[in-house]
Amino acid sequence: MDEKYMEIALELAKRGIGKVNPNPLVGAVIVKDNEIIGEGYHECYGEAHAERNAVKNATKSVEESTIYVTLEPCAHYGKTPPCVDLIIEKKFKRVVIGMLDPNELVSGKSVEKLKQHGIEVVVGIKENECKELNEIFIKYITSKIPFVILKSGMSIDGKIATYSGESKWITSKESREDSQHLRNRFHSIMVGVNTVIEDNPELTCRINDGKKLIRIIVDSNLRIPLESKVLTNSDKAAIVVTTLKSDKEKKKKLRSMGIKVIEVADKDNRVNLKELVKRVGEEGIDSILIEGGGTLNFSALEERIVDKVRFYIAPKIIGGQSSRNSIAGKGFFKLDDAVRLEDINYRTIGEDLVLEGYVAK
Repeated sequence: MDEKYMEIALELAKRGIGKVNPNPLVGAVIVKDNEIIGEGYHECYGEAHAERNAVKNATKSVEESTIYVTLEPCAHYGKTPPCVDLIIEKKFKRVVIGMLDPNELVSGKSVEKLKQHGIEVVVGIKENECKELNEIFIKYITSKIPFVILKSGMSIDGKIATYSGESKWITSKESREDSQHLRNRFHSIMVGVNTVIEDNPELTCRINDGKKLIRIIVDSNLRIPLESKVLTNSDKAAIVVTTLKSDKEKKKKLRSMGIKVIEVADKDNRVNLKELVKRVGEEGIDSILIEGGGTLNFSALEERIVDKVRFYIAPKIIGGQSSRNSIAGKGFFKLDDAVRLEDINYRTIGEDLVLEGYVAK
């Protein structure tokens, strides 16, 4: 029964996707006499946590009941009071926790406090599922470095456009819709300046009530046109990352437009991507979705900033030496240097194959 109720809590937690970054996704279920009497989830950044919403929504007294929560209740004051104190105050009998708080400064403190007040605590129910749901939060809270996923849609031979430049559409409608839901999961979306110049994308999340993404443009020499859609969008939620050597006057123009410009050291006359992710993390951005062209994609993999990849692979063969590749750049000289994936899973969407895996460290 513990697993059954934790599964419900996990499904509740998912309702916060796109609304809570950089906070974790958390769901809570209150059970009394084998009956669910309250449910809640963390609905929006800065607002009430899952436990408080579940208590608020309870249909009867929660005293002597069990609360199932996907993440260890908070024990510190943040934007809301500690949830562990609420659980003690409301005289819960039992607390079932999916995973401990990954923050070493916090981890286990709530568990100990609950036990000190005579409350039974169980930890580790559906732990792997809870960790996967909050892989973004876990990395960011422990390192202050954003979780990075590289996404690409391609033909079965790895092409993202024909030799004439035609790219719409290689993958299916279903894959493109799914990728919008992926965008909704992330705090920011990153592309290289070539993508902006060639495609002039908006880089928005096109689902109902979708997340307002921060758009990151990697532009070593500040070639970005000032009229680009990513810059002129009314929310001005764009960051241009460039090198210290790039045009100072253009930096001033961008800043005068309300665009944030981050200057980093260069590496081989290109933006140092390891410094980029560090600086982006300092801006409070917990995750980056890379939707770049082949050059940026290879650089991100080469610099080992990528945690995970998702490839939408269409059952089409395009061919052509001059057709654009999903992963381009100079490539790796030795097979031993190649990026390896682990924990790979496959599924189909429409007629496409979706491959997802983690970059081996």
